[in-house]
Amino acid sequence: MKPIKTPLIKTIGHSNQLIDRFVDLLKAGGVQVLVDVRSTPYSRRFPQFGREHLAARLALSGILYRYEGAALGGKSKDGGSYDDLASRPEFNDALDRLIAGAADSTLCLMCAEKEPLDCHRTVLVSRRLAERGVAIEHLLADGRQEPHVALEEKLLAASGDGAPDLFTIAEDRATRLARAWMARERAMRRPA
Repeated sequence: MKPIKTPLIKTIGHSNQLIDRFVDLLKAGGVQVLVDVRSTPYSRRFPQFGREHLAARLALSGILYRYEGAALGGKSKDGGSYDDLASRPEFNDALDRLIAGAADSTLCLMCAEKEPLDCHRTVLVSRRLAERGVAIEHLLADGRQEPHVALEEKLLAASGDGAPDLFTIAEDRATRLARAWMARERAMRRPA
């Protein structure tokens, strides 16, 4: 009997990179399908990352483009928290599609923000995929690749929830991590 393979999904932020550098990062990460999770798949400041232009450029490199921002975008017309967004049927259906697609292709979620912890692709989407047992790997702008578990440890340490103390000793890692994710979302939504 063959062991069950854990699905792997990658993430990346386009930030202000040149399109060729961005494509090079995707290729170095073995990405076959780029999944755009931006609520609005366009950028006034960086038009090379507009939906049509990006899809055409990726096609030249043999990378497929797929849009899932309607279901997985971080901005809801109704407002609400990321927990509210994650509870919607269309969000969970999209996660199911990603997991199924990761069985035979290397998928990479894309949004705009450079740093994974500053973006809903991590705080909203990757978090829920990891909770479903998907391995997540973040492609960073400097070419490094960071496992999601390492990012979670950074989040826990930054939140002060890394190591259990006298008051949290009975709490498991998942409980402490959920609290840290909520705090990170609040910090992201705070006006600058």
